[in-house]
Amino acid sequence: MSKEQVSISELLLSLDSLELQEAEQVRASVNQQLSSDRGGAVLSSLVEYYLDSSSSQAVLLLSSIRESHHKLLLEKLNEILGRPGTRLAALTLLGHLIRKQPPWVHHVSRSALLPSLLRCLKTDADVVVLITGVLVLITLLPMIPQAGKQHIYDFFDVFGRLASWSLKNPGHVPVVHLVHLQASVYSLFHRLYGMFPCNFISYLRLHYSMKENLDTFQEVVKPMLEHVRVHPELVTGTQDYELDPSRWRCYEVHDIVIECSRLSLDPLESSCEDDLPSSSSSAHRHHDTSFAPPTETPSGGSFKASGSLSPPPLTHITSDIQVQCHVSG
Repeated sequence: MSKEQVSISELLLSLDSLELQEAEQVRASVNQQLSSDRGGAVLSSLVEYYLDSSSSQAVLLLSSIRESHHKLLLEKLNEILGRPGTRLAALTLLGHLIRKQPPWVHHVSRSALLPSLLRCLKTDADVVVLITGVLVLITLLPMIPQAGKQHIYDFFDVFGRLASWSLKNPGHVPVVHLVHLQASVYSLFHRLYGMFPCNFISYLRLHYSMKENLDTFQEVVKPMLEHVRVHPELVTGTQDYELDPSRWRCYEVHDIVIECSRLSLDPLESSCEDDLPSSSSSAHRHHDTSFAPPTETPSGGSFKASGSLSPPPLTHITSDIQVQCHVSG
């Protein structure tokens, strides 16, 4: 082990010190080492420290790295996402980082991390990983809208798989877990319909015209369609224009989120979803940086196939998962 690694390891032991002055000095020292970290050893140590401790201070330091170091961080996140034992912690860390909207977040769309996230959502069988991953994707989409040109059908495949999973429950997971998954899929539906309506409706028409998918349409997707307004782009837009990266040049992240929420007929979803990606307050409020299903059904209603009650809004799900339970990395 190099001298630099020993130094950063010793510093990290005091990163979450209750002594404010000591903690500030440690943060300053770690920041200094990060700024001169050419090989990525310091950054890697900080990520590994987060995996062991779920440290909110580590999240703050990682979210403030220079844009020139983004490639090393995204490569490290991709590495730990690929390890089953650290996958949930990797998704949790990624979620907290992107909610702070660091200046390098747009690079996610051109990194190996995005395909890895999508592959995880299309293949993983752990419901907690799936819920966490969907929340990350929902938050990330308005930050990288241009990724739709390359990954639009991956986004739709994730929705199709998880919509079916939430109905058929192949993993025989507890009902409370399904409530959180259903609510997450419901919010993903809103995001995809709001951002890519022409392509998404075309996908729904094709996918749910297949006999084997009719039950999922009737029980899951149809109630979701009954809770949205007709998207104006379905009249004036085209599938090609939706995927044109130039379409998004005049949009900020919060603009996209608000446009999505305006299409919802669900007052809870439309009022609570507005401030999730555009505010870092959520990350500051919740210092427990792991996601896990709560021990009881969250407030805000439960999902019914009839559509008479809508799923709890995304912010309720995020809060309940974070606050009520803790899963160690």
